[in-house]
Order: sequence, then C-alpha cells, then structure tokens
Amino acid sequence: MGSDRNSTRRSVVVAAGMIGLAGLLVCWCVWWATPPQMGADEEVFAAVDALFTAVTARDEKLLGQCERRLHTLKDSGKLPGDASDYLDGIVQKAHAARWESAAERLYEFMKTQRREGAGEPSHKKRNNRGAAK
Repeated sequence: MGSDRNSTRRSVVVAAGMIGLAGLLVCWCVWWATPPQMGADEEVFAAVDALFTAVTARDEKLLGQCERRLHTLKDSGKLPGDASDYLDGIVQKAHAARWESAAERLYEFMKTQRREGAGEPSHKKRNNRGAAK
C-alpha cells in the first residue's frame, strides 16, 4: 500500500512539474513573440506611420526615405535599438518584394505599441451648445 501512495504522489509531482513547465513555455513564447516598443517620441511615430504608407503603397522611393529617417532616429537615440532592428527586418522584407508580409508584420508592430508618456490631447466634456466646459 505504501508503494501505491509513493507512485501516486510521484505521478502528481511529475504532472504538476509538466504543467508548470508548459506554463513557463507559453509565457516565454508570448514574451518573445511581442514586438519591441518604439517609445513615445512623436517623430518616431510619424516615421513609422510613413513606413506603413510606403509599404502599403509598395513605393520603393518612399521606402528608402523612411529607412534613412529611421536610421537617423536610431542614431539620435530617439528610436530604441531593438525596435530599430525589428523595423529593419520589415524594411528588408519590403526590399525583397515581400510587401504583403512586410505590411502584416508592420501592422502587428504598430498595434502592440503603448504610447505611454506621449502628449495626448485632452478630452473635454462639451455642453449642449458645443462649447467646451
């Protein structure tokens, strides 16, 4: 009977360990799958927006201008290195005529950005006459 208890206890410990490991693996995959943050700088935001326009328009000339602008922003410290590297990968896809894939990846990048600390417009309540309160 003691052997059955030990066997059951061992099975429970192994199962709990496997569940814990699976949970860690999922967390790790989600963390690594999330694109890096580009920061709250308005100039960087405008450059990424222009890149989106270039990629969706499949405009090589505009793509080159955006690439240079993004490198300038990285060199000036306004665009973090990991975000710059991620965007470079998107630019390279576009240069390789993989426009749709580049657009999808850039859209995901833009969708996951948190603009914390950015100057956001204030939302004032309006009275019945349309004037701000």
